Amino acid sequence: MASDRIRNIERELLSDNWYSLEKITFEYLRDDGVWEKQIREAYDRGNGAVILLYNLEKGTVVLTKQFRMPTYVNGNADGMMIEACAGILEKGNAEETIKMEVEEETGYKIEKVKKVFESYMSPGSVTEILYFFIGAYKDEMKISEGGGADDETENIEVLELDFKKALAMMKSGEIKDAKTIMLLQYAQIEGIFNQ
Repeated sequence: MASDRIRNIERELLSDNWYSLEKITFEYLRDDGVWEKQIREAYDRGNGAVILLYNLEKGTVVLTKQFRMPTYVNGNADGMMIEACAGILEKGNAEETIKMEVEEETGYKIEKVKKVFESYMSPGSVTEILYFFIGAYKDEMKISEGGGADDETENIEVLELDFKKALAMMKSGEIKDAKTIMLLQYAQIEGIFNQ
């Protein structure tokens, strides 16, 4: 993490109530050779993983619906968001984490997943890297109702949607979650349902 364009880094912890928020003061070497003092805040919530579950025979995807307070306070009338299954990494292992999250949130037990890309989701203020996966599911893989872990107050509704309907919901604004939009567009671009 060494860069010859950054020096004199000072970190101040502002909050560690949920995750950690730091104020970071540093000097940045501009292209014109001048060192410029900058101050930024960085929110560290850990890295995460997300997956688009798909069923080629049925032409469907599995998404989740749950309340998200930050969207509610920023104009989302009921605070509900339709999203691909996701979670914070457990022990740094993205593949094992996403398999566990799929079972907790959707009730499907899947064994095979494929990593398709990774992305910084909000690089101006959040440290998180998100690892994106796809995974095929079948009805017989459903072992529980899902809904999330009892101790995490998630209250998740599991949605099985026609892929074309999910794309239409993205275009109409019913689906506004960035990670979900990225995975739906990936599936569309790669022609996953055209096989």
